[in-house]
Amino acid sequence: MSIKEIQDEIIDEFSMFDDWEERYQYVIDLGNSLPLIKEQYKTEDNIIKGCQSKVWLHAEQKDGELQFTADSDAILTKGLIAIFIRVFSNQKASDILEADTAFVDEIGLKEHLSPTRANGLVSMIKQIKMYALAYSAKN
Repeated sequence: MSIKEIQDEIIDEFSMFDDWEERYQYVIDLGNSLPLIKEQYKTEDNIIKGCQSKVWLHAEQKDGELQFTADSDAILTKGLIAIFIRVFSNQKASDILEADTAFVDEIGLKEHLSPTRANGLVSMIKQIKMYALAYSAKN
């Protein structure tokens, strides 16, 4: 499935909820289903800078596609990174670099988060794209 198709799927899922309480709960539920990062990758190097909470993100390349794992010490943040992992995991580095992230605005995430959490969202996307850039340069 392409990045755009996954983003459209997420937009559809969020549109099913009437209010933000339900959306927050959905984000938290997504975090609970996040495939956890291995303890060996919970290092200072893998912490996303710019996030209010601790968020660890690890990437590796397998069969030409990047696979991400993550964890966070905050339940809402864990759900947010779970959304990005769903979108960008198992994709080619070049596709990640070219991906538009406007879906974040379409589901209204930024406007319903505190400014520090909204900045964290931007930092998560930036880190994912940095991994993609690094792997792209390697190939």
